[in-house]
Amino acid sequence: MSLVIPIILGSVRSERQGLRAARFLVARMQERGIEAPLVDPAELKLPLLDKMYKEYPKGEAPAVLEDLATLYRRSDAFVVVSAEYNHSIPPALSNTLDHFLEEYFWRPSAIVCYSAGQYGGVRAAMQLRAMMAELGAPSIASLLPIPRIHKALDEEGVPQEEWLSKAAKRFLDELVWHAEALKAQRAKGTPY
Repeated sequence: MSLVIPIILGSVRSERQGLRAARFLVARMQERGIEAPLVDPAELKLPLLDKMYKEYPKGEAPAVLEDLATLYRRSDAFVVVSAEYNHSIPPALSNTLDHFLEEYFWRPSAIVCYSAGQYGGVRAAMQLRAMMAELGAPSIASLLPIPRIHKALDEEGVPQEEWLSKAAKRFLDELVWHAEALKAQRAKGTPY
């Protein structure tokens, strides 16, 4: 079953490290035959949230929102890559996620978190779990925290530590299981 799973990157900082994790995941997912487009707020340059996509009259949303909505509607799951800023998620990630709602419904999410330190961004992941559930894309049970990301992955997303490939395989196995299950259920219809 072919899957579409966008990777939503959270940081727009000039020296952001999350791009390493995103590149790593794109490669791992493509090896599995999964379409894994990168949703990068630094490239999208979304406006600060004034109107959600659904609040625009049909055909009048900015092109960048229309393109994302089209991608999200054909998606089977979402991977969110988040840094930890002040024990929470980056503002660019919140802004990117908040532009949509129904487009996330009945699709699982998976959280990849990272930090320069030893905790791997897990405090941000706890905030993100609640947010993704509220958006209608609850996260799978597993996380993929990446501590000391600057050492764990090189700039191209190639793992520099052995544990990461093994952890990512298990994490993606779980996500694919959920994505395939919910894809099958969506094909039968949704409760509302």
